[in-house]
Amino acid sequence: RLPWLTLSGSVHLQPLASRLVFCCVLQGARVVVSRSFTDFTPQVTLDIKKCDLHRLEDGPPEKAELTREQGLQYYRVMQTIRRMELKADQLYKQKIIRGFCHLYDGQEACAAGIEAAITPTDHLITAYRAHGYTFTRGVSIKEIMAELTGRKGGVAKGKGGSMHMYAPHFYGGNGIVGAQVPLGAGIALACQYQGNNQVCVTLYGDGAANQGQLFESFNMAALWKLPCIFICENNKYGMGTSVERASASTDYYKRGDFIPGIRVDGMDVLCVREATKFAAEHCRSGKGPIIMELQTYRYHGHSMSDPGVSYRTRDEIQEVRSKSDPISMLKDRMLDNNMASVEELKEIDISIRKEVEEATQFSTSDPEPPLEDLCNHIFHNNPPLEVRGTHPWAALKSVS
Repeated sequence: RLPWLTLSGSVHLQPLASRLVFCCVLQGARVVVSRSFTDFTPQVTLDIKKCDLHRLEDGPPEKAELTREQGLQYYRVMQTIRRMELKADQLYKQKIIRGFCHLYDGQEACAAGIEAAITPTDHLITAYRAHGYTFTRGVSIKEIMAELTGRKGGVAKGKGGSMHMYAPHFYGGNGIVGAQVPLGAGIALACQYQGNNQVCVTLYGDGAANQGQLFESFNMAALWKLPCIFICENNKYGMGTSVERASASTDYYKRGDFIPGIRVDGMDVLCVREATKFAAEHCRSGKGPIIMELQTYRYHGHSMSDPGVSYRTRDEIQEVRSKSDPISMLKDRMLDNNMASVEELKEIDISIRKEVEEATQFSTSDPEPPLEDLCNHIFHNNPPLEVRGTHPWAALKSVS
């Protein structure tokens, strides 16, 4: 509060301590000014964008409560996904990551918001843009990066790659467009059958929204009142085709017809969180499935082989970055409401960069899986005596 004190630029944060210590310079001498965590606002209630509704009388609330701890957690999750994807971009261009690679930067609020609204025992299945959800489902950065580079330490032992990562209650990462949707309906059927009060979040993109298997899944889920949240991550482009060119109706939240739907601002982590809470409660109460459309945006092209600027302009991408970036929006909210300091958030950024760099170092130095592991871990238990496509004299044998 003293105007003649100037910050030296160094901030020392001790997350487990009760105080923030700022180092200042006064006429060549070091002066320590301490600021208690109690100086920050512990909780605020914020206005959020109203959702569009289909076959619903009431929808998610238009206000959301945010605690300081939640805000810092969401910031860390989204910033980690962003840094991880930017590093993947770099490694791909260096030809260290090969094959398919679909990045998630720009869409971080979807993964962070959904995860904040469900429990770890709920289920989630998604398409091939899966790195963010792999992280929110509990897989470490190191295991994700090592999987991208095809190393033994990867979450799928280096044999799945970008599109095929798995964790408890997380079923990938699926490469066939729309194929995860009937699988998600099946997982929801298992939840209903077991009576465990769990839900399945089934994600797909706007490009998959016209697939016939989606409507078959919707029909079955509605008939059996399955606890399934069908979520369309509408990032405006299916590969290089805009939604307006691909879909006669771009109201994806209405596509279930007889199934209730909500359209949500997918760039706002609080909007996504509140909408997912509403949808999960809808499913748990026995009302059957619900469809959510998250209006979001990807900063990279469809995949690393797509520069992403032949069908949209750089100005369009920059406008979204400047006006609707999910990380910047949360950061501004927290700073405007005195829930964190600029220095504290910078310290989080630095720690995340360090963690991603260490994971990258591991992902480029860990050995690749040996050839004898090629046929292993295909079957959950004992493999059959004969595996189709192999010969009795083949050197490789399948081990579960």
